[in-house]
Amino acid sequence: MAICLRYAHNDADAREIVNDGFLKVFREIDAFTLGNHNIEGSLKAGIKTIMIYTAIDHHRANKKYDSHVELTHEVYQQENHTENAIDKMSYQEIIEMIQRISPSYRLVFNLFVIDGFKHEDIARKLNISVGTSKSNLAKARASIQKLFQEERRHYEQRVI
Repeated sequence: MAICLRYAHNDADAREIVNDGFLKVFREIDAFTLGNHNIEGSLKAGIKTIMIYTAIDHHRANKKYDSHVELTHEVYQQENHTENAIDKMSYQEIIEMIQRISPSYRLVFNLFVIDGFKHEDIARKLNISVGTSKSNLAKARASIQKLFQEERRHYEQRVI
């Protein structure tokens, strides 16, 4: 569920992705192959991969709010600061913040930053250009940074 929440727009979408993903797991359990004689690790990795690809499929099927932006020459710089509201945020609050960004940006952000895919792999899987993948990642980071800054302002106002 944690993987699906990162990719989904809300809890209901995440539950749908989990359900679809486990249907795929149970349908394909016979095709499962044991890696390095570690059944638990192999099974976890296999389920994680299925959930990620199911989330991608869900995204494709629900592209109504999707927008791909081609690479621009804008430069996004991250502000450098110390202790702040981000340090006080819970996992759930961070997930909710990620869920607030554009579906295209969220998808690329999760694939690249969290799950370690390369831009070439993301582009191939999502049927977009490598430049679009890089652009969406930059814009996702900028969007998340803006949301974090807003959260920090709210935190500082509560502290004062």
